[in-house]
Amino acid sequence: MSWFESLILGLVQGLTEFLPVSSSAHLRLTAAFSGWKDPGAAFTAITQIGTEAAVLIYFRKDIGRIISAWSRSLFDKTLRKDHDAQMGWLVIVGSIPIGVLGVTLKDQIEGPFRDLRITATMLVVVGIVIGIADRLAARDETGGKHRAPKQRKNLENLGVKDGLIFGLCQACALIPGVSRSGATISGGLFMGYKREAAARYSFLLAIPAVLASGVFELKDAVEGGHVAWGPTMFATVIAFASGYAVIAWFMKFISTKSFMPFVYYRVVLGVVLIVLVSMGVLSPHAAESAG
Repeated sequence: MSWFESLILGLVQGLTEFLPVSSSAHLRLTAAFSGWKDPGAAFTAITQIGTEAAVLIYFRKDIGRIISAWSRSLFDKTLRKDHDAQMGWLVIVGSIPIGVLGVTLKDQIEGPFRDLRITATMLVVVGIVIGIADRLAARDETGGKHRAPKQRKNLENLGVKDGLIFGLCQACALIPGVSRSGATISGGLFMGYKREAAARYSFLLAIPAVLASGVFELKDAVEGGHVAWGPTMFATVIAFASGYAVIAWFMKFISTKSFMPFVYYRVVLGVVLIVLVSMGVLSPHAAESAG
């Protein structure tokens, strides 16, 4: 991998990680359209450490409160009803599905799931799902001619059941083209949560999963010696900087705007990919991963 490739792929990772468009799909597609080797699941996982560092800094106050309340509640039963202490447990509970499936399906994630036909299909299907969830949320928020606006849930209403459902939605993002934020936020909207609440929990829920995945891949990369460390670390830094900017913008965007621009983008991109693969312009299979 060249330094130029790492710059572009780091930017792509940071710009798309938190948007409902699938960062893993865009890394795969950037390589495919540029004629580069597929950066691979290891590169994706390691550069995601950079974007998660952006989450840690942006939500540092929330994270600090949650960790403090959760750790103190382990020894003080009176604190176990505190919302922040409960959020600590709910992040752990919501991380279980992706942890189990990530280990179980590791070979598929690094191989068959990276087929461009699967990526394209997921871009379209999940895009439609996000669109439906967005319209349901908008209907509740604005009401109608004969219907009053409906109050949607905040994170204070989050329980173990909903936390697990959020976690299952996040686990779907193991397939390129799904999008971690797209799956979890749309899942939250279907369950009746406000956009900001669903997005906030989505970002918090991603922290243990992404960091664990990055460390796991980092260990394998060190042992296997198949990662170009200079360019990969450079891409991780770029992903951090661009990712932080995107979080700040996205949290403001979702408070007043619809997800429909992302829906249209996903569907158009997915259809174009299907056509290009069908015509033989793009190979559905990844080239050998860059080292």
